[in-house]
Formats: sequence, structure tokens, C-alpha cells
Amino acid sequence: MLVTIVRGLIGVGLPAVKILKYSLRIWKIIFVAMSLAGTVTAGIWITRFVIEGLPNVNEIYNPPKLSTKIYDRRGRLLYKFYDSEDRSWVSLGKIPPSLIWATIAIEDKDYYNHHGLSGKGMVKALFYDIFKRGSEDKLRGGSTITQQLVKNVFFFNDNSFKRKVKEVILALVVEKKLTKEEILERYFNQVAYGGETYGVAEAALKYFGKDVGEISMAEAAFLAGLPAAPTSYSPYGDNPDLANFRKNHVIDEMVAAGYVSQNKAEELKIEKINIIREKQSIAAPHFVFYVKNYLQSSFGYQNFERQGLIVTTSLDIDQENMAEKVVEEEVNKVKNLRISNGAALVVDPRNGQILAMVGSKNYFASDIDGKYNVTIALRQPGSAIKPINYLAALIKGWTLASVVDDSPVVYQIQGQKPYSPQNYNRKYMGRVTLRTALASSLNIPSVKILASDGVDGMIDLAEKMGITSWQERGRFGLALALGSGEVQMTQLATAYSIFADEGKYKELQPVLEVKNYLGEVIYRANTEVKEVIEPKYAYLINSVLSDNEARTPIFGSNSKLKIEGKTVAVKTGTTNNLKDNWCIGWTKEVLVAAWVGNNDSSSMSWVASGISGATPIWNRIMTEELKERADIQWEVPEGVYRAEVCGREEYFVNRTEKSVKCIPAGKKG
Repeated sequence: MLVTIVRGLIGVGLPAVKILKYSLRIWKIIFVAMSLAGTVTAGIWITRFVIEGLPNVNEIYNPPKLSTKIYDRRGRLLYKFYDSEDRSWVSLGKIPPSLIWATIAIEDKDYYNHHGLSGKGMVKALFYDIFKRGSEDKLRGGSTITQQLVKNVFFFNDNSFKRKVKEVILALVVEKKLTKEEILERYFNQVAYGGETYGVAEAALKYFGKDVGEISMAEAAFLAGLPAAPTSYSPYGDNPDLANFRKNHVIDEMVAAGYVSQNKAEELKIEKINIIREKQSIAAPHFVFYVKNYLQSSFGYQNFERQGLIVTTSLDIDQENMAEKVVEEEVNKVKNLRISNGAALVVDPRNGQILAMVGSKNYFASDIDGKYNVTIALRQPGSAIKPINYLAALIKGWTLASVVDDSPVVYQIQGQKPYSPQNYNRKYMGRVTLRTALASSLNIPSVKILASDGVDGMIDLAEKMGITSWQERGRFGLALALGSGEVQMTQLATAYSIFADEGKYKELQPVLEVKNYLGEVIYRANTEVKEVIEPKYAYLINSVLSDNEARTPIFGSNSKLKIEGKTVAVKTGTTNNLKDNWCIGWTKEVLVAAWVGNNDSSSMSWVASGISGATPIWNRIMTEELKERADIQWEVPEGVYRAEVCGREEYFVNRTEKSVKCIPAGKKG
């Protein structure tokens, strides 16, 4: 263009000096015009493809994905839930200075002297990208710590040129919004350190098994070297020695930056670093997933795996491990009886806290569905439900000295087959007191009592005590007295904790405290207690079920229902079809429930209620639970007194002894 114009000026006969002068002026105009055009074009490009596509910079304040951690009551980790990124937040003040020095030395020596960008680093990166990068290589980094933070927050896995331009703009903005310390804190919690491990807190735990505040300077140099290429430098990778070379390079950079002396550097290079084995394990798995569901359903936590919650549960992992061992060993002993599974639950009845939850013989069992959690499954309780039936009778005016006839009976129910309940041993004891009938778990007296008092009354009482699975009342008849209505073990534990705590109801409490990722308490358990039955009636049930003499006619005087030297109330239960076998017992301080059977509800070949099956599991766990505890008896509450009736002493309430008819026990009449 300029050549054409010069030729035109010569053609009109202008002197050479003027031609040169005009040519320079014209060139200047052309240059300015081209510059303006380029600026406009660049402005349009930046506006359309860069600025309009910028994310909201205020997202820098939002926390990243954070792992939710589940702990036992003593702060021992049970499991971590996370969504692709295993990360825990840690404040900058808890990160050792050596890790900060090492990171700045290897990643951004001028960190405290720039405003988000490093000219030197950008020039080096540009030179590499233009002259040395291969066609398959990614763009060279050369990024400051601020730029790396911006990339991790806004542009993860985006290596385009457009992203680099956006990154530069946002880095400048972030430096205006945050202090250097705030940027560092977010960087240390954001970047990847290998695999699914993100942030220095989880990295320190993964590689060294330490809290990040406890790592040595050599370990700090090791961690500082990982973010540049976590896979390549991984000590678990194909070339673990590369991680050590990288660590030594970081130490050299610390010397160059003036953070450590050369002598100290040599010491750090030869210091042995112990990398622990990579593993992912879970303790108390049935309980852990029960807690997750509990938190999601009760508190509405969404994105549970990303919340960064710190959950302290009621579980005691020592008691859990003991109970798991007992269940697995005892189930293995009876597998020849077509018993393939077992479960157990340990609860503190004073506050409803779950101390152990064993949902199956082994969560990872392959011969059954080990993940099936029997403690929250609906199963028939068999005779284990009888205490509620007898409690309803006592409240309606029956007494422990009242006599009921343990003899055959047939109920004709309209539209149904005749119902004729049978005792477990197919034998009959004749006239027996309620104390003997309940303690010996006789079936026929239980059905006769329910027939007298009504099914609805038993269901009403059960619902007050925490059993919520009998809402379709039309399904149930007199067989409810023998456990035909399905319950969860957790429901049964809730109900019978009321006996243990003398009439007081409280919901099961698996969680003691929840904190957010900053360590702020957002939930703390506050057990609500309400009296649902009068203490005097709870005492009567406890008196019967802790009476070894009263159950002797059926179970013998030295059965596994007896814990020597301890006052323990206990009830067994076996369904008529041998699908479920139970044992549940309690003291003032601890309740233990146990079950054996098959997940698919197939029948066991044989199990003697109160002797085999669930009872050995219950006995071993309860014995261990009471080993270090003093024997505590239930105090006789106000309104309960002893009186002699029909030649025997018994506990009564409300002058009900006057209603007892003295018919000799054991005789039919």
C-alpha cells in the first residue's frame, strides 16, 4: 500500500524531500489506523471470548469439595465419605512454616513481591510454548501460586489458551480481593497431592499417617514437590524414587530462596521418610452407613460426600469390634443348623446412645449379602415381643400373681381358619401365675391375655414405646402376642430401654455432635426424655425378667440367660417357623439385643429358644459389657409394694392383690 502511494507522488512531480516527508506522514497514519483496528479487534475478542465467559470471582470464597468424616465417641476415625476428592480443610495457622517455605520456594519464589503474575515466569512459559513444546504437550505452566489457585477453583482440567488469558485476569482480581495469607490457605486446601487426595491435611495423613501440623521439614519438602505432577511423583507409582529426587530438588530451591542453610539441606536430604501403605478401610460399616442415612433423612444434608462435616457418633469402636468378633464366631459354630447370619446391637438405655451395631456376621461376607443390616430390617420378634403384651395387661389391672390357664385352646375367627396356639415345647403347665408365664415364655397364656385385653390396646402401647411398624392394624390378630408383627431391632431396643430406664422413653441416638468444615458446632445431641409408662409397671416387668427362679421350669437354673452376680432382665424369642431367633436383655446401664437366622427368611433346622442361637451371642456380649461394671439393681419405686397372696409373696400396685383368686398353680380348674 505505501509503495503504491509513493509511486503516485513521484508521478505528480513532487520533489524527493517532500515525497519522503509525505510518505512518513502517510505511514504514521496507516500505523495508527492499523493499531486502532487491532485494538478494536482485540477488544472485541477479549470481550466476546474472555470477559463474557469469566466465572464469578466471588466463588473463590466458597469451600471446595470436602470429605465428611465419621468418628466414634472417642474421636477415632471410622470412615470418610467423599466425592472424587478426599479433602479436609485446615487453616493456614495449623500448617507448619516449613511447608509454606518449601511450597513458595518450588512454586513461586516471588510470591510476596508480585500482584498475581510473574513476568519472568510468563516469559519462560511463553518461550517454551513457542519454541520447545511438542504438538501433544500441554501449555507450559510458569504460573504463580495465585494463578494455580485460580486454575484449580475455576478451570480444573482446562489447558486451552483462552483459559490462560482468563486465568491471568482472575489472578489479578483475586490478589485485590484476598490477602496473601488467604490465598495461601485456599491454595493448600485446594491443590491435588496424588490420586483422590486433595489439600495438605489429607496428604499428610495419606503419606505419613500424621496431622499436617506434626510433619517434619523433610516431609514438608516431600509434600511441596507433589502438586506439580502428583502422578509422576507419587511414592505409590511405577517410579517411587522420583518422589525422593523431587523432594531433594525442593530442598535445593529452599536453599536458593534463603529458607534453609546448605548444611541443613544436606541433613534433610538424608533424613529417612517413612511412607505408610496406601489403604482405604472402614470400621463399623453397618453403623457408618446407618449414620449417613440418619443424617440425610433427619437433617436433610444434601451432597453428603462434599459437605466436609465432622461427625462424632455414639459408637465405641472397642465395643463394636468385640461384638463383631462374637457374632461371627457364634454364627460359625451353628452353621450346620442352617443358620447363616447373626446380628447384635448395644445401647445405653439411659440416653439411647448406640454403642455397637453389628448388622451381619461380616459386612464383606460373600456367602450371604453381608451388607444387609439386620438391626434395621423388619423381622418377626417371636416371643421377644411378649413383655409389651404383659405390660399392657398389668396397666389394665392384671397382677403378677394373677393366674392364667396354660392349656390347649382353639379360637374360631370369622373368615379365618381356627387358631390354636402351641407352646414351644408342645407341653402345658396348667394354672400358672403371670410371673411364671412371662419368665418361662409360655405361648398360650400370652395369647389368652391378648384375647382378653384386645389387639388394639397392645398396638397402642407399642407405638408409645417406639414401635412404628404396626400401622396396618388390620393385618394383625391374636398371633401378635407371639411376635407375628415385624419389628426392627432398633425399635425393640428403643422400647425395652424404657424398662431399663424405669419408664422413660428416648429415641436412639447415633450422633453426638456435628461440626462444619471450619470446626463450628452445627448440631449437638440433646436427648429428649419423656415418661411413657409409670415406673412401677416398668419395675414389675424388670422383676419378672430378671427372676432366674421363675424361668427355671423351662430354661433350667443355669442357662445362658443368667449372668452370674449381675441383675439382668432378659427375654428370648423364636418364631414358630424357625425363621428368626432373638435374645434381648438389659440392666440399668446397658441393653444388648442379638439375632440369628437367614437373610432370605428361610427356616433354620433347629434352635432351642433361650439355649442356642442368639442367646450365646447375647450372653458373651453382655458378660463383656458388665465385666467392669458394678451390679446395680432397680430400686423399688413409689407405688410398688410386696404382699403375701395365696401363700406366696409378690409385688403389687394399686391394691390389686385383692383381685387375686387363689387357685393352686399347676392344677386345671
